[in-house]
Amino acid sequence: MKRTLLIFSALVAFACSNDKKDVKKEPSKPTVITRYDNNLVIAFYYQDSLKEGFKYYKREDKAVTKKQRIFESEIQKRSKELEDYVRRNDEKARNGLLSQNEILQIQQKAQSMEQQLVQYQQTEGARLEQESMKKIEAITKKIEVLGKAYCEKNNIDILLIHGVGGQLNFINTKMNVTADFIRFLNENQASIENDLK
Repeated sequence: MKRTLLIFSALVAFACSNDKKDVKKEPSKPTVITRYDNNLVIAFYYQDSLKEGFKYYKREDKAVTKKQRIFESEIQKRSKELEDYVRRNDEKARNGLLSQNEILQIQQKAQSMEQQLVQYQQTEGARLEQESMKKIEAITKKIEVLGKAYCEKNNIDILLIHGVGGQLNFINTKMNVTADFIRFLNENQASIENDLK
């Protein structure tokens, strides 16, 4: 009985597996709905080009970069002072020129110097990051306001931003207004500078 049941189960499984193989799936095609409107005007600009051509952006980026370099230079200077202090006193200790009390004082001063360095890195680093974020927000706001004005002037319905890793996979280069948009930004950014401060 068990053997008959086992053979019957095997035959059913075989029949079911053959049924599945006979069913052919046809490749599915996506349904694409397109709408075309002669009055819709879409344009784009390359985001990376703004960093190179928009003078306000370059000026603000240069100021942030300069402060970042000063910050990094100060960290290197303080780190070197700490290393030199520890190295000098380590040589003295190895040569037996320091008492236990002097070694303890040197260790405390080294720890204090290290704590000051870490605190400087944290506070000044956070301040610089916050300042950078404010500048990026100001640049973004300026581009947004001027982008709207540019679109209104040129009857553009949609102005897209194109860049590496962006959301646009492809866009026809006939719609590229990068050079003209940068020219517009440079000519008009001073007129709204006070409004955005």
